[in-house]
Amino acid sequence: MVSTTLRRIVSPCWKPSVEGENSSRGGVGNGRVDGLLWYEDSGEHVAGEFSMAVIQANNLLEDHSQLESGPISSFKSGPHGTFVGIYDGHGGPETARFINKHLFSHIKKFTTENHGMSADVISKAFLATEEDFLNLVKEQFETKPQIASVGSCCLVGIICSGLLYIANAGDSRVVLGRLEKAFKEVKAVQLSSEHNASFESVREELRSFHPDDPQIVVLRHNVWRVKGIIQISRSIGDAYLKKPEFNREPLLPKFRVPNSFEKPILQAEPAISVQKLRPEDQFLIFASDGLWEHLSNQEAVNIGIARRLIKAALREAAKKREMRYSDLKKIDRGVRRHFHDDITVIVLFLDFHLISNGSSCRPLVSIRGSAGVSGNSKY
Repeated sequence: MVSTTLRRIVSPCWKPSVEGENSSRGGVGNGRVDGLLWYEDSGEHVAGEFSMAVIQANNLLEDHSQLESGPISSFKSGPHGTFVGIYDGHGGPETARFINKHLFSHIKKFTTENHGMSADVISKAFLATEEDFLNLVKEQFETKPQIASVGSCCLVGIICSGLLYIANAGDSRVVLGRLEKAFKEVKAVQLSSEHNASFESVREELRSFHPDDPQIVVLRHNVWRVKGIIQISRSIGDAYLKKPEFNREPLLPKFRVPNSFEKPILQAEPAISVQKLRPEDQFLIFASDGLWEHLSNQEAVNIGIARRLIKAALREAAKKREMRYSDLKKIDRGVRRHFHDDITVIVLFLDFHLISNGSSCRPLVSIRGSAGVSGNSKY
């Protein structure tokens, strides 16, 4: 499935299959578990092969993710493709879990209505998921006000009819590994931009959306935050920053914005790009920001396997705290969050022959990233 040159570059880490002594195997597509790590080292999708891994740091896993490969519409005779979703929750897992259950259904619904995939289909699916979640918040707000303060970044990739669609709201990232034949090297190409107030361009965008609010971005303790509260400028959820009706009791005061607002402070509209895949495009790395805090784009591309990427990130996290990796592995979830975030990685290896021929005879895949279990772990 993968070029000889690429196999040589990533060898010997191509398709690792050795299980740890504490790992366990579920059914096909259920992945393996090794302590706080969940992973699926190798599987097939419509356009090639994939690997997938999740490491938990929070008490409750806030990262959710999925890979769907097969029909992209409601009809089996409709377009086939591969869908990847990385949902990095904050404030709790509820929004990320909700997106994991509903976003792809909206993608299929709007693809069917549109008679094909498009950027407009993806945008409508994001906004429909947002609307559904805000309706859930409205239903539960009086008895469970905390749900108004929960949100999630949302990164989506879709391969369909030879095109790659990338949609992003938040600060997760996708990086392409592209083969430069002249140098026989795979170079990193970042395909998404982060909606994080640490970037001047994001702060300028926020100020242009809110020209009458001098406090729309605030620098506190050397960190830029939207309204002094949150770093990201786009998300699904975060109802207390979207609708003023949730900026009140019984929501805890620490989540409330001092002054009322008329238009949403954060946006759910994703930034979308569309490009034609090329023969030299070797693989795609989709990951939550927990990975990119510790690895550069090129470092990630040089590794190229989901489980090994997480291991490399954890080694860097340990090094930054001047501790041994072997000691970090002994720390259980909850306390782990002081050392690194939840991290989700999905790597799609691309077979240009399958992409150009639009193969629909590959196995159907529907897999969701899962949490590990407490206990002894190699990770």
